[in-house]
Amino acid sequence: MGLLDPLRSAAAVLPRPQPDLDVRGKVALVSGAGDGIGKEVARILHARGAHVAVLDRDAGAADRTAAGLERAIALHADVRDRPAMTAAVGEVIERLGGLDVVVANAGIAPAAATLRQMEPEAFDAVIDINLTGVFNTVHPALDAIAASQGHVVVVASVAAFSPGPGGAAYMASKAGVEQLGRALRLELTPHGATAGTAYFGLVDTQMARTMFDDDPLGRVVKRMFPLPLQQRITPAQAAEVIAEGVRRRKARTIAPEAWWGVMLTRGAGDLVFDRIAANTPVLRRIMASLEQRGPSA
Repeated sequence: MGLLDPLRSAAAVLPRPQPDLDVRGKVALVSGAGDGIGKEVARILHARGAHVAVLDRDAGAADRTAAGLERAIALHADVRDRPAMTAAVGEVIERLGGLDVVVANAGIAPAAATLRQMEPEAFDAVIDINLTGVFNTVHPALDAIAASQGHVVVVASVAAFSPGPGGAAYMASKAGVEQLGRALRLELTPHGATAGTAYFGLVDTQMARTMFDDDPLGRVVKRMFPLPLQQRITPAQAAEVIAEGVRRRKARTIAPEAWWGVMLTRGAGDLVFDRIAANTPVLRRIMASLEQRGPSA
């Protein structure tokens, strides 16, 4: 037996990768598509030949995005509203003849706050939109995705990798999205359909500017990142990563690429982080400053 024979034998039983997904003539639903990353995803998928359903809770924003695209419809729904999302997916299938791609992108980030000071309603809103809203977007579409052997993208965040000051609700929601996406990929396998999780670092959206530019404590937190992780990408760059993930049916996409190093060292990195973070003076000062602000809604 040659040295490589065991590796060849192992490779023979691994599942073969799915063929690329050409979105020309396909139907794609994008949530949170009135602005930011979602708007750019809709634009890029349309440019690649897809029919696009633009969904946003801001009716005007959805209409404006769809108006700029030849093969697009606008849908007005809040991802927290399960019956409305079920109806929206049904409308897409009825009007556009099916559903091949879903990008569950809608999300929010609350003001920085510790769990001790955070109003429960604020915590609930983050989970309802960022995590349960992903379920509400994806669940009614799964029969159609399975039938078309399509692809689902759930948008998580590098915030799923480790906790940060004042972001427990956001990070918990994105960690939940990560596991939902990984589980969904397994569940779709028998149908020839696929799912992937998108992770982003700093994207130049209004949400990121509010968190890291406008907030003095956010600026301190940002400076704690190693320089490669401080790189900021545009919504169009993030959307291109998602679109390429759809085309290649990737299990995960990460941008900026420097965050791959964090992903690959998560096990050992978590042990180190948890050991030293709570004893880091600057983090203690940030937490004390957050709690001096009082309750956050």
